[in-house]
Amino acid sequence: MVKIEHILEKGSGPVNEDRLVIGENLFGVFDGAASLSGPPAASRQGVPDKPPGRTGGSMAASIAGKTFAANHFPLTDLGRTANTAILNQMKESGVNTSAIEEVWSTSAAVVRIKGNDLEWFQTGDSHILVIYEDGSHSIPAQRDDHDFETLTMMKAEEDNTLANPVLKRQVLKVRAGMNKKYGVLNGDPAAMAFASGGTLSLDRVEAVLLFTDGLNLPAPVPEKKKCFTPLALSFRELGLKGLHRKIRVLEEGDPDRRAFPRFKRHDDIAAIALHLKP
Repeated sequence: MVKIEHILEKGSGPVNEDRLVIGENLFGVFDGAASLSGPPAASRQGVPDKPPGRTGGSMAASIAGKTFAANHFPLTDLGRTANTAILNQMKESGVNTSAIEEVWSTSAAVVRIKGNDLEWFQTGDSHILVIYEDGSHSIPAQRDDHDFETLTMMKAEEDNTLANPVLKRQVLKVRAGMNKKYGVLNGDPAAMAFASGGTLSLDRVEAVLLFTDGLNLPAPVPEKKKCFTPLALSFRELGLKGLHRKIRVLEEGDPDRRAFPRFKRHDDIAAIALHLKP
């Protein structure tokens, strides 16, 4: 029997843009990214582009979550369907999808347990961490951190907020790389070329952890390719709730984000731990 733990927590921003899905045998986390402009033209003219209290990022994450929750096709097919559904909703909402700063997007990390196999799908900066009985771990979809350059600049800049025009331009530059340099679900047909998926055996697997980047252990020096060993060790020692507490304590001790460069004091978190050997 699989023991399931989960966390869904708003960070220091006004809206939680993360979502999670827990089904009979399908589990997923989604991290939405808000548009970088104001509301689209239709909304400015009095036609609401999304429900009150929602952002484009939360809408994208919700759409993707609902699509995967249907759990009726291979995960890659569900990813393609979610991507199209996000595009259709943006068009209905009057979003100018040719303006990259207005586009809604979400990352995704989804798994489905099928007997002794784990089917998985991943795109963007949501992660799947597989922990083995011997204490080793693996990341099925290893990728460079597309925010590495931005976080490095934040570490060096006196004003490490997006009020700094240097950093704002950098964030726009990175956002323009969606589905050109890194993947997200944002309605772009190119999205699936950047998604990863596959099947792995659950032999000797102790646990599977799905998480958005709010559960990353704060690091004093940005890493182009994240090392997940400290996180895996902390998770195995402390469990999901203990890992969560450790992260929040480190962030509370660095309110100005000087020791640990990051975009928010606290990021949203969506995380699911599947303990296969409870």
